[in-house]
Amino acid sequence: MGTVPDMAIARFKDLCIDAVRPDVLGQFWATTLGLDFALQEGGDGVLTGPTDQHKIWVNAVPEPRTVKQRVHLDVHVEAVADLEALGARVQGRSSTHPWDVMRDPEGGEFCAFVRSERHDYRLYEVVVDSADGEAMAHWWAEVFGASLCDDEHKRWWSINEVPGMPFEWMVFVPVPEPKRVKNRIHWDVEADDLHPLLDAGATLLRPKGDGGIQWHILADPEGNEFCVFTP
Repeated sequence: MGTVPDMAIARFKDLCIDAVRPDVLGQFWATTLGLDFALQEGGDGVLTGPTDQHKIWVNAVPEPRTVKQRVHLDVHVEAVADLEALGARVQGRSSTHPWDVMRDPEGGEFCAFVRSERHDYRLYEVVVDSADGEAMAHWWAEVFGASLCDDEHKRWWSINEVPGMPFEWMVFVPVPEPKRVKNRIHWDVEADDLHPLLDAGATLLRPKGDGGIQWHILADPEGNEFCVFTP
């Protein structure tokens, strides 16, 4: 089942990943996803691809991963052994689902979908743990003006056809545990005006200009951080 909201109030911009070692984690994700990697002056890294929306910032943070990531990536892969050779390890395999749960070199969870066909760009989807997956999928579908879908058993909800978003799906999965720490993966958006996001239920965590930052930091109704770039 799918629905399409009337109009977007923000546009997908790019992704960001926190890392203790951006040089190591950035190179891992660049090779895993089929992107180019460069380490920037100051220690952060950036992955680049064929469009600006393929960009993934790898930001240096002092704190290591301590709890299960509430946002993770799903990737296409020809063989799990290829990921292990890059420094990932298998956390669990399932006989009922078509993916393996993996950990990246800093322990962050991600899922590998083994495919018979080769993908040059291998980010499949971004998955978000949610207290109410249906409500969160509806919220982000309205923000992006995207198509909204659910699986037939209503175990999770997804949005796709997000203009400019270079991967196929953003998936919202209901989980019992609450959000406890800042997400180590988040996405950035562009918006003409901040107020429609606030009116829709987002919370302003830090305004543009605070500490010299050139963007606003917001949280969605379940506290997932995202950055908003305005004119």
